[in-house]
Amino acid sequence: MFNRFMLIVVFVPLAIILIALAVANRELVAFTVDPFNPGNPKLTLTLPLFIFLFLALAIGMVVGSLATWVKQGRYRKLARQRGVEAENLRQAVSRAPSAPQGSAQGSAQASALPKPTA
Repeated sequence: MFNRFMLIVVFVPLAIILIALAVANRELVAFTVDPFNPGNPKLTLTLPLFIFLFLALAIGMVVGSLATWVKQGRYRKLARQRGVEAENLRQAVSRAPSAPQGSAQGSAQASALPKPTA
């Protein structure tokens, strides 16, 4: 339900705006990498303006995603460590010997938590 809402409310208007932007900016523009000789044909790329706009948007999304991924690295590392600790605890519990079933004292000891070690 939420995905359909996002599609209708966010992505459809965004697509309409991007299509209108592309249609309005079809004129060729020159993008040059050499600031001292802007007429150099080897370092100049001539394409419609909307392509440069979409490339800038895509590059910005990739750079932002990478920055977010790098920034959240410590949280992923912590989650991996906690996952390993939880798996070790599960294995230790499954390998623990079971208490004798016949005595009431044995079942009480089995349900008691172990004393922490310093």
